Amino acid sequence: MIHHVQVACPRGSEDALRAYYVGVLGMTEKRKPPALAIRGGCWFVSPGGGELHLGVEDDFRPARKAHPAFVWADLDALAARLTSLNLPVVWGEDEVPGVRRFHTEDCHGNRLEFVAA
Repeated sequence: MIHHVQVACPRGSEDALRAYYVGVLGMTEKRKPPALAIRGGCWFVSPGGGELHLGVEDDFRPARKAHPAFVWADLDALAARLTSLNLPVVWGEDEVPGVRRFHTEDCHGNRLEFVAA
């Protein structure tokens, strides 16, 4: 079992991360330990319990290929929400037989995958 996945974010982007991961996706922010909080970034927990840690990278470039994948209870509702906010939803159902999934990107262009529960 994986405890968490970490992807990079630009310095000073915590408000944008919270707006996206909490406001758009409905994740819960997990408080970082004080020794790590001074480095910046945020940690989030998905409704399914998976953790995503976003860490500051001074030479930030979004992850376009590597990505976390989250199991999501209501994939269609999430896709509709993202679409209504003009955020990308790219379905990939035919690529992996029997798996409903789509890719999108976060507020900084990091690739994310969501898979039907």
